[in-house]
Amino acid sequence: MNLKEIQSLIRFVSKSGVNEVKLEMKDIKINIRNTAREKTIVQTTTPVQQVAPAVTETETISNADATQKEASGEENDTKYVTITSPIIGTFYRKPSPDKPTFVNIGDEVQTDSIVCIVEAMKLFNEIEAEVSGKIVKVLVEDSSPVEFGQPLFLVDPS
Repeated sequence: MNLKEIQSLIRFVSKSGVNEVKLEMKDIKINIRNTAREKTIVQTTTPVQQVAPAVTETETISNADATQKEASGEENDTKYVTITSPIIGTFYRKPSPDKPTFVNIGDEVQTDSIVCIVEAMKLFNEIEAEVSGKIVKVLVEDSSPVEFGQPLFLVDPS
């Protein structure tokens, strides 16, 4: 089972409303538990790979952050969908230094559009938008480290 299949399983469980799913195969054991409305915890036992705790892709800005943004006069971002990092690694907006960026502010994206690359352990993982709409904000500097579930882009789905 590869990382994309595990991520797909996490999304399915978080959307299904199931509280817990256990999956055992000959070389991997996965336990996915929905502990809160918007969080999913994944535990794996395998000799070759580990998966970190997951947060659903529709994570929204917390109330404290929203209040702080409103107080500072910033635009209300709650109507936008957040594209988050599915893994820990280094964020890149271009496929290579001499190539153009995958997406810019104002670009239209589809669910299968590549928006960036996150490098993890010398593997370059193409990150798909997973939502259709227009890029309104890039939240991470190019070549910056990113955490699992960290917001990368804001997309206006309308």
